Amino acid sequence: MRRMSLRYAAAILAVLLLAACQPAAPPAPEPFVLVEATIPQMREAMAQGRLTSRDLVEMYLARIGTYQRLRAAIYVNAHALAEADERDRERASGKLRGPLHGIPIALKDNIHTTNMPTSGGALAFDGFIPSYEATLTTNLIAAGAVIIAKAAMSELAGYTAGAPTPAPGGYSATGGQGFNPYDPRRDPRPATDDGRPALTPAGSSSGAGTAANLWAANIGTETSGSILGPSNVAMLAAIKPTVGRVSRWGVIPITGDQDTAGPMARTVTDAAILLGALEGASPDANDAATARCQAPPNRDYTPFLDATALRGARIGIPRAFYYDKVTPPGGTEPRGGLNPAQASAMAEAIEVLKAQGAVIVDPVEIPSIVATDPALNIIDWSFCGGASEVRGKDSGCTIVVKYGMKRDFNKWLATLGPTAPVKTLTELREWNRAHDKGGAIRYGQSRLDISDEVDLERDRPRYEADQKKDLALTTTSGIDAVMAAHRLDAILFPGSSGAGLSARPGYPTVMVPFAKVPNEPTPPFPEGFNARPQPYGVSFAGLACSEPRLIGLAYAFEQATKRRVPPEATP
Repeated sequence: MRRMSLRYAAAILAVLLLAACQPAAPPAPEPFVLVEATIPQMREAMAQGRLTSRDLVEMYLARIGTYQRLRAAIYVNAHALAEADERDRERASGKLRGPLHGIPIALKDNIHTTNMPTSGGALAFDGFIPSYEATLTTNLIAAGAVIIAKAAMSELAGYTAGAPTPAPGGYSATGGQGFNPYDPRRDPRPATDDGRPALTPAGSSSGAGTAANLWAANIGTETSGSILGPSNVAMLAAIKPTVGRVSRWGVIPITGDQDTAGPMARTVTDAAILLGALEGASPDANDAATARCQAPPNRDYTPFLDATALRGARIGIPRAFYYDKVTPPGGTEPRGGLNPAQASAMAEAIEVLKAQGAVIVDPVEIPSIVATDPALNIIDWSFCGGASEVRGKDSGCTIVVKYGMKRDFNKWLATLGPTAPVKTLTELREWNRAHDKGGAIRYGQSRLDISDEVDLERDRPRYEADQKKDLALTTTSGIDAVMAAHRLDAILFPGSSGAGLSARPGYPTVMVPFAKVPNEPTPPFPEGFNARPQPYGVSFAGLACSEPRLIGLAYAFEQATKRRVPPEATP
């Protein structure tokens, strides 16, 4: 028995010695983790053979199906897997189209695609497939992107229903009510218990799908806050570009004076990669504004991703209205300002900037915010956007948006050809009224009404005067004045609060995720509801065509903080 044990031991020793002489097996490749994966990580995994574009699309489609509660997608591309297979074959043959090769991207549903409908959230256009692609869609596909879905949006970018019954953010007749993944529950308060969310998705673009990892990133559009607002409350990095940096051809407009498309992503790096893919190599003949800014070499913004960019950078803090309450001339109640939680977050952000070597100029007051003459103060000079601001009652608001909507929406309709369901804004309003019982205009269409009453010839002098005033209040008495007087590299705005100021001259802003603050609306939620915290970012704003500098500053801040966290499991 003892000799048997010795033989057995000897055999084991021989096996161990033989194994020791064999070359070590290569380590197993690291598994790819989809949630919070960045575009560079996806590209690396595909280059290493650990991942295919088809894998990515399959995983994202599964998540889109799992998290339907968010209503983040209006349409899903039925050809997405076939397009992913094509990208994989191209990769295998050594061909890479560009920096987004095989990466699934979603587009806001006001951006033309010819393989999915483009409805703008309007029931009249549900299922309508345009005959041509948006220029930015063409550019993304040329860069290798797989357009996986059309992202939910507020109907016609929020320009259907204003006062007295404004539609909640994220609602459209085609997509229903979209939700914010950071608290995807209905608002339980009796006065607002119509299916709207407890935590707004904000703006007319939706960041829900990107925040919840339903696709790599998405493209939003902004007229005044609809990229920055959703990104702020969905913990996203985003770039609202200079108007003209990205072509608007094939994008359902509100007004060409302010409209732009831009990237919404989970990191500044991803947003910078997307911006380069969106921008054309040369001006677009269909959009004259695309001659406004010069693209960087190879349309590549990644060289500006500098973790030291804040050293010596001069950052201005516009205290009045944006941080601290202020009473406008002729007013009786203070306006604007931050609540204690927001103020605490911004104080911390400013300390981070100082620690990274930035020169903080505090305060820098915007002349049109602190002006004592009502005619020179912008606080109460908003765009006309409700039923009470019809012709003859609109002297207290700028008509630039409602004028531009009729002008540019009708121009867009004319490009659609004979298959368009309506041919004019008037016809759309009539169609909506005829289909009211079918859900076409649940909240009315007051904004469409006040736009359609505009007479483009008779009202042109008023439009031109208002546009001149808008630009004066936001540039020579606004951002330009502050930037020049204090030699600033950027202005730091809390959340998306600076969006309206930058919108009118078409200036750029970059948003960075940073904090969470309590969601405490007025009136408050019922006792026991336990609202989840609301994401809250910071934004760097600057002059026209200053995206390279702003991207550097935002990236340096992001790298110093890295505060983005994904939403909790969504029910």
